[in-house]
Amino acid sequence: MVDAIVIEKGESGQSISQSQVTFEPLAEGEVAVDVAYSTLNYKDALAITGSSPVVRSFPMVPGIDFAGIITESRHADYTVGDRVVLNGWGVGEKHWGGLAKRAQVNGDWLVPLPDGVSMRQAMAIGTAGYTAMLCVIALEDQGITPDKGEVVVSGATGGVGSVATTLLAAKGYNVVAVTGRMSEAGYLKDLGATSVIDREEVSGKPRALNKERWAGAVDVVGGQVLANILSMIQYNGAVAACGLAGSMDLPTTVAPFILRGVTLKGVDSVMVPKAKRQVAWQRLATDLDQKKLEAMITEVALEDVIKTAPMFLEGKVKGRIVVPVSPELD
Repeated sequence: MVDAIVIEKGESGQSISQSQVTFEPLAEGEVAVDVAYSTLNYKDALAITGSSPVVRSFPMVPGIDFAGIITESRHADYTVGDRVVLNGWGVGEKHWGGLAKRAQVNGDWLVPLPDGVSMRQAMAIGTAGYTAMLCVIALEDQGITPDKGEVVVSGATGGVGSVATTLLAAKGYNVVAVTGRMSEAGYLKDLGATSVIDREEVSGKPRALNKERWAGAVDVVGGQVLANILSMIQYNGAVAACGLAGSMDLPTTVAPFILRGVTLKGVDSVMVPKAKRQVAWQRLATDLDQKKLEAMITEVALEDVIKTAPMFLEGKVKGRIVVPVSPELD
Protein backbone atom coordinates (compact mmCIF):
# COMPACT_ATOMS: atom_id res chain seq x y z
CA MET A 1 0.00 0.00 0.00
CA VAL A 2 1.24 3.50 -0.83
CA ASP A 3 0.24 7.05 0.06
CA ALA A 4 -1.91 8.79 -2.53
CA ILE A 5 -4.47 11.51 -3.10
CA VAL A 6 -7.73 9.65 -3.73
CA ILE A 7 -10.98 10.95 -5.23
CA GLU A 8 -14.10 8.93 -4.45
CA LYS A 9 -17.75 9.36 -5.32
CA GLY A 10 -20.72 8.32 -3.24
CA GLU A 11 -24.39 9.14 -2.95
CA SER A 12 -23.56 12.52 -1.44
CA GLY A 13 -21.15 13.42 -4.23
CA GLN A 14 -17.39 13.57 -4.69
CA SER A 15 -14.94 13.42 -1.80
CA ILE A 16 -11.17 13.61 -1.68
CA SER A 17 -8.58 12.59 0.88
CA GLN A 18 -4.98 11.55 1.35
CA SER A 19 -5.05 7.83 2.02
CA GLN A 20 -3.45 4.58 0.88
CA VAL A 21 -4.07 2.51 -2.24
CA THR A 22 -3.17 -0.99 -3.35
CA PHE A 23 -2.18 -1.93 -6.89
CA GLU A 24 -3.00 -5.09 -8.83
CA PRO A 25 -0.16 -7.21 -10.29
CA LEU A 26 1.35 -5.88 -13.52
CA ALA A 27 -0.40 -6.80 -16.75
CA GLU A 28 1.48 -7.49 -19.99
CA GLY A 29 2.95 -4.23 -21.34
CA GLU A 30 2.69 -2.42 -18.03
CA VAL A 31 5.36 -0.90 -15.84
CA ALA A 32 5.47 0.16 -12.22
CA VAL A 33 7.12 3.47 -11.37
CA ASP A 34 8.24 4.87 -8.04
CA VAL A 35 7.13 8.49 -8.39
CA ALA A 36 9.81 11.03 -7.48
CA TYR A 37 7.88 14.17 -8.46
CA SER A 38 4.44 15.05 -9.71
CA THR A 39 2.82 18.40 -10.35
CA LEU A 40 -0.44 20.29 -10.31
CA ASN A 41 -2.06 21.51 -13.51
CA TYR A 42 -5.34 23.26 -14.24
CA LYS A 43 -6.93 19.94 -15.18
CA ASP A 44 -5.78 18.42 -11.88
CA ALA A 45 -7.43 21.33 -10.07
CA LEU A 46 -10.70 20.67 -11.90
CA ALA A 47 -10.52 16.99 -10.94
CA ILE A 48 -9.62 17.59 -7.29
CA THR A 49 -12.23 20.29 -6.71
CA GLY A 50 -14.92 18.50 -8.72
CA SER A 51 -15.54 21.74 -10.64
CA SER A 52 -15.69 19.88 -13.93
CA PRO A 53 -16.39 16.20 -14.72
CA VAL A 54 -12.74 15.44 -15.49
CA VAL A 55 -12.65 12.15 -13.58
CA ARG A 56 -14.27 9.31 -15.53
CA SER A 57 -14.06 6.46 -13.00
CA PHE A 58 -13.83 6.13 -9.23
CA PRO A 59 -11.89 5.76 -7.05
CA MET A 60 -9.28 7.86 -8.86
CA VAL A 61 -5.76 8.97 -8.07
CA PRO A 62 -5.41 12.36 -9.80
CA GLY A 63 -2.25 13.75 -11.34
CA ILE A 64 -1.83 13.91 -15.12
CA ASP A 65 1.98 14.05 -14.84
CA PHE A 66 4.74 12.23 -13.05
CA ALA A 67 8.45 11.53 -13.28
CA GLY A 68 10.10 8.60 -11.58
CA ILE A 69 12.10 5.40 -11.74
CA ILE A 70 10.85 2.07 -13.06
CA THR A 71 10.78 -0.63 -10.37
CA GLU A 72 8.99 -3.38 -12.31
CA SER A 73 8.47 -3.87 -16.03
CA ARG A 74 6.52 -6.15 -18.32
CA HIS A 75 7.25 -3.90 -21.30
CA ALA A 76 10.01 -4.71 -23.78
CA ASP A 77 11.33 -1.14 -23.97
CA TYR A 78 11.90 -0.56 -20.25
CA THR A 79 13.96 -2.12 -17.51
CA VAL A 80 14.24 -1.55 -13.78
CA GLY A 81 16.08 1.70 -13.03
CA ASP A 82 15.03 3.61 -16.14
CA ARG A 83 14.09 7.26 -15.56
CA VAL A 84 10.82 8.14 -17.24
CA VAL A 85 8.24 10.89 -17.57
CA LEU A 86 4.53 10.68 -18.35
CA ASN A 87 2.11 13.35 -19.58
CA GLY A 88 -1.53 12.78 -20.41
CA TRP A 89 -3.03 9.61 -21.92
CA GLY A 90 -6.03 9.94 -19.59
CA VAL A 91 -3.89 9.34 -16.52
CA GLY A 92 -5.52 11.05 -13.55
CA GLU A 93 -8.84 10.92 -15.41
CA LYS A 94 -9.45 7.30 -16.45
CA HIS A 95 -6.30 5.70 -15.06
CA TRP A 96 -4.65 6.25 -11.68
CA GLY A 97 -2.22 9.14 -11.89
CA GLY A 98 0.90 10.67 -10.43
CA LEU A 99 -0.19 12.06 -7.07
CA ALA A 100 0.89 8.88 -5.32
CA LYS A 101 4.10 7.16 -4.29
CA ARG A 102 3.63 4.61 -7.08
CA ALA A 103 2.16 4.61 -10.57
CA GLN A 104 1.31 1.64 -12.73
CA VAL A 105 0.72 2.36 -16.42
CA ASN A 106 0.98 1.15 -19.99
CA GLY A 107 4.65 1.40 -20.92
CA ASP A 108 3.72 2.85 -24.33
CA TRP A 109 2.68 6.04 -22.55
CA LEU A 110 6.11 6.74 -21.12
CA VAL A 111 8.95 8.82 -22.51
CA PRO A 112 12.54 8.22 -21.38
CA LEU A 113 13.73 11.28 -19.50
CA PRO A 114 16.35 13.12 -21.59
CA ASP A 115 19.89 13.31 -20.24
CA GLY A 116 20.54 16.45 -18.28
CA VAL A 117 16.94 16.84 -17.09
CA SER A 118 16.30 15.96 -13.45
CA MET A 119 12.96 14.51 -12.38
CA ARG A 120 12.24 17.71 -10.48
CA GLN A 121 12.91 19.74 -13.61
CA ALA A 122 10.72 17.37 -15.63
CA MET A 123 7.80 18.14 -13.35
CA ALA A 124 8.60 21.83 -13.30
CA ILE A 125 8.05 21.48 -17.04
CA GLY A 126 5.17 19.02 -16.75
CA THR A 127 2.21 18.92 -19.12
CA ALA A 128 2.13 22.72 -19.09
CA GLY A 129 5.69 23.12 -20.33
CA TYR A 130 5.47 20.20 -22.71
CA THR A 131 2.29 21.72 -24.18
CA ALA A 132 4.07 25.07 -24.50
CA MET A 133 6.81 23.35 -26.49
CA LEU A 134 4.22 21.76 -28.78
CA CYS A 135 2.75 25.23 -29.33
CA VAL A 136 6.15 26.70 -30.23
CA ILE A 137 6.75 23.84 -32.67
CA ALA A 138 3.29 24.44 -34.17
CA LEU A 139 4.11 28.11 -34.82
CA GLU A 140 7.46 27.13 -36.34
CA ASP A 141 5.69 24.63 -38.61
CA GLN A 142 3.45 27.46 -39.82
CA GLY A 143 6.49 29.54 -40.75
CA ILE A 144 6.24 32.01 -37.87
CA THR A 145 9.88 33.02 -37.39
CA PRO A 146 11.22 35.85 -35.19
CA ASP A 147 11.64 38.19 -38.15
CA LYS A 148 7.90 38.00 -38.96
CA GLY A 149 6.90 40.13 -35.98
CA GLU A 150 5.79 39.92 -32.36
CA VAL A 151 4.20 36.83 -30.84
CA VAL A 152 1.53 37.26 -28.17
CA VAL A 153 1.06 34.80 -25.29
CA SER A 154 -2.19 34.81 -23.32
CA GLY A 155 -2.43 33.62 -19.73
CA ALA A 156 1.27 34.35 -19.52
CA THR A 157 1.68 33.99 -15.75
CA GLY A 158 0.29 30.44 -15.81
CA GLY A 159 2.27 27.28 -16.48
CA VAL A 160 1.86 27.07 -20.25
CA GLY A 161 2.23 30.82 -20.67
CA SER A 162 5.33 31.10 -18.50
CA VAL A 163 7.17 28.33 -20.35
CA ALA A 164 5.99 29.52 -23.78
CA THR A 165 7.24 33.03 -23.00
CA THR A 166 10.63 31.68 -21.96
CA LEU A 167 10.99 29.35 -24.96
CA LEU A 168 9.96 31.96 -27.51
CA ALA A 169 12.21 34.64 -26.03
CA ALA A 170 15.17 32.26 -26.06
CA LYS A 171 14.59 31.71 -29.79
CA GLY A 172 14.70 35.43 -30.49
CA TYR A 173 11.00 36.23 -30.69
CA ASN A 174 9.66 39.50 -29.32
CA VAL A 175 7.04 38.24 -26.88
CA VAL A 176 4.00 40.23 -25.81
CA ALA A 177 2.75 38.69 -22.57
CA VAL A 178 -0.93 39.04 -21.68
CA THR A 179 -1.93 38.85 -18.03
CA GLY A 180 -4.77 39.74 -15.74
CA ARG A 181 -2.22 40.50 -13.02
CA MET A 182 -0.11 43.45 -14.11
CA SER A 183 1.64 43.24 -10.75
CA GLU A 184 3.50 40.26 -12.27
CA ALA A 185 4.94 42.28 -15.16
CA GLY A 186 8.42 42.07 -13.64
CA TYR A 187 8.18 38.29 -13.42
CA LEU A 188 7.17 38.06 -17.08
CA LYS A 189 9.94 40.37 -18.25
CA ASP A 190 12.43 38.29 -16.28
CA LEU A 191 11.22 35.29 -18.30
CA GLY A 192 11.96 37.19 -21.50
CA ALA A 193 8.78 39.08 -22.42
CA THR A 194 9.52 42.23 -24.42
CA SER A 195 6.30 43.86 -23.27
CA VAL A 196 3.35 43.07 -21.00
CA ILE A 197 -0.25 44.09 -21.65
CA ASP A 198 -3.36 43.88 -19.51
CA ARG A 199 -5.84 41.16 -20.37
CA GLU A 200 -8.51 43.85 -20.67
CA GLU A 201 -6.97 44.82 -24.02
CA VAL A 202 -8.12 41.51 -25.50
CA SER A 203 -11.19 40.80 -23.37
CA GLY A 204 -13.85 43.09 -24.85
CA LYS A 205 -16.50 42.22 -27.39
CA PRO A 206 -14.51 41.03 -30.42
CA ARG A 207 -14.76 42.59 -33.85
CA ALA A 208 -14.44 40.53 -37.01
CA LEU A 209 -11.12 42.25 -37.76
CA ASN A 210 -8.97 44.68 -35.81
CA LYS A 211 -5.67 46.33 -36.61
CA GLU A 212 -2.97 43.78 -37.40
CA ARG A 213 -0.60 43.58 -34.41
CA TRP A 214 1.02 40.16 -34.06
CA ALA A 215 2.58 37.54 -36.32
CA GLY A 216 1.59 34.67 -34.07
CA ALA A 217 0.11 33.69 -30.75
CA VAL A 218 -0.03 31.02 -28.08
CA ASP A 219 -3.47 31.03 -26.47
CA VAL A 220 -4.52 29.14 -23.35
CA VAL A 221 -7.68 31.11 -22.58
CA GLY A 222 -10.13 30.63 -25.45
CA GLY A 223 -13.40 32.56 -25.58
CA GLN A 224 -13.35 36.30 -26.25
CA VAL A 225 -9.60 36.51 -25.63
CA LEU A 226 -8.88 34.09 -28.46
CA ALA A 227 -11.44 35.80 -30.70
CA ASN A 228 -9.81 39.18 -30.12
CA ILE A 229 -6.32 37.79 -30.70
CA LEU A 230 -7.44 36.20 -33.99
CA SER A 231 -8.79 39.56 -35.15
CA MET A 232 -5.37 41.16 -34.56
CA ILE A 233 -3.12 38.55 -36.21
CA GLN A 234 -1.15 39.75 -39.21
CA TYR A 235 -1.64 38.45 -42.73
CA ASN A 236 -0.54 34.77 -42.97
CA GLY A 237 -0.04 34.64 -39.22
CA ALA A 238 -0.90 31.72 -36.95
CA VAL A 239 -2.33 30.99 -33.53
CA ALA A 240 -1.57 27.85 -31.51
CA ALA A 241 -4.57 27.26 -29.25
CA CYS A 242 -4.21 24.81 -26.38
CA GLY A 243 -6.50 25.88 -23.56
CA LEU A 244 -9.95 26.93 -22.44
CA ALA A 245 -9.30 28.57 -19.09
CA GLY A 246 -11.64 31.40 -20.05
CA SER A 247 -14.25 29.63 -22.16
CA MET A 248 -14.83 26.86 -24.69
CA ASP A 249 -16.76 29.31 -26.86
CA LEU A 250 -15.19 31.11 -29.81
CA PRO A 251 -17.26 34.18 -30.75
CA THR A 252 -15.53 35.05 -34.01
CA THR A 253 -16.19 35.04 -37.75
CA VAL A 254 -14.41 33.52 -40.71
CA ALA A 255 -12.91 36.94 -41.54
CA PRO A 256 -9.41 36.36 -40.06
CA PHE A 257 -9.12 33.06 -41.90
CA ILE A 258 -10.34 34.02 -45.36
CA LEU A 259 -9.32 37.69 -45.52
CA ARG A 260 -5.93 37.47 -43.79
CA GLY A 261 -5.06 33.81 -44.26
CA VAL A 262 -4.70 33.27 -40.52
CA THR A 263 -4.16 29.70 -39.33
CA LEU A 264 -5.76 28.49 -36.09
CA LYS A 265 -3.79 25.43 -35.04
CA GLY A 266 -5.24 23.31 -32.27
CA VAL A 267 -2.59 21.80 -29.99
CA ASP A 268 -3.47 18.65 -28.06
CA SER A 269 -1.09 17.26 -25.46
CA VAL A 270 -3.01 14.23 -24.18
CA MET A 271 -2.93 11.80 -27.11
CA VAL A 272 0.15 13.00 -29.01
CA PRO A 273 2.08 10.10 -30.61
CA LYS A 274 5.25 9.07 -28.82
CA ALA A 275 7.60 10.24 -31.58
CA LYS A 276 6.30 13.84 -31.30
CA ARG A 277 6.53 13.66 -27.51
CA GLN A 278 10.18 12.65 -27.73
CA VAL A 279 10.93 15.54 -30.08
CA ALA A 280 9.23 17.97 -27.70
CA TRP A 281 11.11 16.64 -24.67
CA GLN A 282 14.46 16.73 -26.47
CA ARG A 283 13.76 20.34 -27.45
CA LEU A 284 12.88 21.16 -23.85
CA ALA A 285 16.15 19.63 -22.70
CA THR A 286 18.14 21.91 -25.01
CA ASP A 287 16.00 25.03 -25.50
CA LEU A 288 14.63 25.79 -22.03
CA ASP A 289 16.71 28.00 -19.74
CA GLN A 290 16.90 26.00 -16.51
CA LYS A 291 17.54 29.10 -14.41
CA LYS A 292 14.35 30.67 -15.71
CA LEU A 293 12.51 27.40 -15.16
CA GLU A 294 13.67 27.44 -11.54
CA ALA A 295 12.16 30.90 -11.13
CA MET A 296 8.74 29.50 -12.05
CA ILE A 297 8.68 26.76 -9.39
CA THR A 298 6.60 26.63 -6.23
CA GLU A 299 6.82 23.36 -4.31
CA VAL A 300 3.73 21.96 -2.60
CA ALA A 301 3.88 18.84 -0.42
CA LEU A 302 1.60 15.91 -1.22
CA GLU A 303 -0.41 16.56 1.95
CA ASP A 304 -1.05 20.17 0.82
CA VAL A 305 -2.27 19.34 -2.70
CA ILE A 306 -5.97 19.30 -1.80
CA LYS A 307 -5.96 22.81 -0.30
CA THR A 308 -3.77 24.20 -3.10
CA ALA A 309 -5.90 23.02 -6.04
CA PRO A 310 -8.65 25.70 -5.70
CA MET A 311 -6.02 28.42 -6.27
CA PHE A 312 -6.00 27.53 -9.98
CA LEU A 313 -9.69 28.28 -10.30
CA GLU A 314 -9.22 31.54 -8.38
CA GLY A 315 -6.48 32.70 -10.76
CA LYS A 316 -3.89 32.78 -7.99
CA VAL A 317 -1.27 30.41 -9.42
CA LYS A 318 1.93 31.74 -10.95
CA GLY A 319 4.32 29.53 -12.89
CA ARG A 320 4.55 25.86 -12.01
CA ILE A 321 3.46 23.88 -8.94
CA VAL A 322 5.81 20.95 -8.28
CA VAL A 323 4.87 18.16 -5.87
CA PRO A 324 7.86 16.30 -4.34
CA VAL A 325 6.46 12.81 -3.74
CA SER A 326 9.71 10.90 -3.16
CA PRO A 327 12.37 13.50 -3.97
CA GLU A 328 15.18 11.34 -2.62
CA LEU A 329 14.89 9.26 -5.81
CA ASP A 330 16.09 12.12 -8.00
